[in-house]
Amino acid sequence: MKKYTVVDLFCGAGGLSKGFLDAGFNVVLGVDFDEPALRTFEANHGSAKAMKLDLFNHDNIFEIKKYLEDNKIQLDVLVGGPPCQGFSLAGKREENDERNVLYSAMVKTAKELRPKIVVLENVPGMLKLYDGKGAKRIINDFTELGYKMSAEILYAPNFGVPQIRKRVVFVGILNGKKEFEYPIPKIKPENYITCEEAISDLPSLENDNDYSLDKIREYIMEPTNDYQKQMRKNSIKVFNHFPTKHAQKTIENIAKIPDGGNYKDLPVGESEKFKYHESLTRYNSKKPSLTIDTGHRTHFHYKYNRIPSVRENARLQSFPDDFIFYGSKQQQYKQVGNAVPPLLGKAVAEKIKEVLDNEEV
Repeated sequence: MKKYTVVDLFCGAGGLSKGFLDAGFNVVLGVDFDEPALRTFEANHGSAKAMKLDLFNHDNIFEIKKYLEDNKIQLDVLVGGPPCQGFSLAGKREENDERNVLYSAMVKTAKELRPKIVVLENVPGMLKLYDGKGAKRIINDFTELGYKMSAEILYAPNFGVPQIRKRVVFVGILNGKKEFEYPIPKIKPENYITCEEAISDLPSLENDNDYSLDKIREYIMEPTNDYQKQMRKNSIKVFNHFPTKHAQKTIENIAKIPDGGNYKDLPVGESEKFKYHESLTRYNSKKPSLTIDTGHRTHFHYKYNRIPSVRENARLQSFPDDFIFYGSKQQQYKQVGNAVPPLLGKAVAEKIKEVLDNEEV
């Protein structure tokens, strides 16, 4: 059975391509400018190569082309998540943010390599902000290259991810006769994986003062549900699970907040000191987590008086425990927060495999 090839642009740690890998694709190359993220990518994607390139310079795309030609690789699927800060609700929404046009490197790459499928993911906001100019340009540019383009917002909990996260996924089929059929939800809302179900088997880190990033910890209990079994399938130790040292006042404040609460639950006179609407948010143990960010210290464990560890965030993103992150503490949090949940990527990849298997391209 043929293994279709994948190149991941702006790959970061590689959550999207991890989903393709798990769906049976051959991920051959990840491209980014972030060295720690590339180290993480290369360590977790089998035989895939990580390549550091500045894609603001479109001439560097020929490095990708040369690598594939030298290794006699015919590209089937080009995937990528261009930096989305300009359209993100978490950052300044600048219509002319230069990062918004980095996606054009994907257009240029598609033009040079002619993959059968292109997949571009981003924040849902780009469909509406500035009259949807970014989304319209993406669709128009790929249409001019001969791709039948479509876009749809996918909701991560519907695909087994224990986290409230939405992504818009653009899919283009080269010379396609019909639009891509997106995956349908696999899980009903009443069965969404909760925070507690996702991370309750990990060590509590209570009274654990070992802050070293390379500390390897032991599991404290057997997995209690199918999600935990899935995450632990290929792992016998716990990596990237270390505590954060908080100011005593922060610990005292979060200790007053109930499961699922936030700063508004503080006593009168104290809650008024906080302005940001997600300040001191304690995850709800009985619901998926809020969207994992890149390391802002506003979200806290549903039970313990600390922010989630990198491993806990990775679990909430659906990264399995044998997927190990590298770099500084801040870089690890960033890699997890910027990623596409692998289970969401896998759901898309499985539908793309159907298209390729049916020789619709």
